Amino acid sequence: MIVTCLDLEGVLVPEIWIAFADAVGIPELRRTTRDEPDYDKLMKFRLGILKEHKLGLKEIQDTIAKIDPLPGAKEFLDELRSLGQVIILSDTFSQFATPLMKKLGWPTIFCNSLEVADDGEITGYKMRCPHSKLTTVKALQSCGFETIASGDSFNDLEMIKASKAGFLFRSTEKIIKEYPQFPAFTEYSDLLEAIKKYL
Repeated sequence: MIVTCLDLEGVLVPEIWIAFADAVGIPELRRTTRDEPDYDKLMKFRLGILKEHKLGLKEIQDTIAKIDPLPGAKEFLDELRSLGQVIILSDTFSQFATPLMKKLGWPTIFCNSLEVADDGEITGYKMRCPHSKLTTVKALQSCGFETIASGDSFNDLEMIKASKAGFLFRSTEKIIKEYPQFPAFTEYSDLLEAIKKYL
C-alpha cells in the first residue's frame, strides 16, 4: 500500500505566519521554512518577536479563523483521499491546525504542539520527534508502506528524498533550481496526475 504524505502550509493552506505577520503589521514574522532551513532557529526568532510585542496564542488563532484553504485544495485532497491513504505531515502546531483541518474535511495530520502559559503567552514548543517528516516516512516504510511525498519548503526535502516518488509544489525558484531531480508543479491537477502514476 502507498501512503501519500503532504505538507500543509503553502501546499493546502496559506502560510499561517505570513497571514499573521500581515494582520499585525510585523514583516519580520513573514519568515518561513522557505527562507530558513533551521526550524529551531526560526521558531526561537518567532517567539522572541511575539514576546517583544506581547502577542500570544489568541491573536494568532484570531488570524487563523479567517484563513481558508487555497482554492482547489479541498477538492484535490478529497480526490486524492478517494484513491488511497493520505497523511498531512506538518511542522505547524495542533493549536493552529485544528480549525484548518475542519475546513479541509478532517484529514489525518501529524504535527507538533505549543507550550502555552495560562495568560496565553507562547512559551515554547514541543516537536513530535526529531526530523518529524523524515522520521514519519521511515516509520511508515518500516511498516511495509511505500510513500509519495510533496511539499514546498526546505523542511519537506528529507521526506521527498526518502520517498518512492517526490514532488515540489508551489516551491521557491531557489529550491526548484537546487533540486531539479524533483518535478515541480503549481497546479493541483498536475500534481494529482503525477501522484496517480504511482498509486
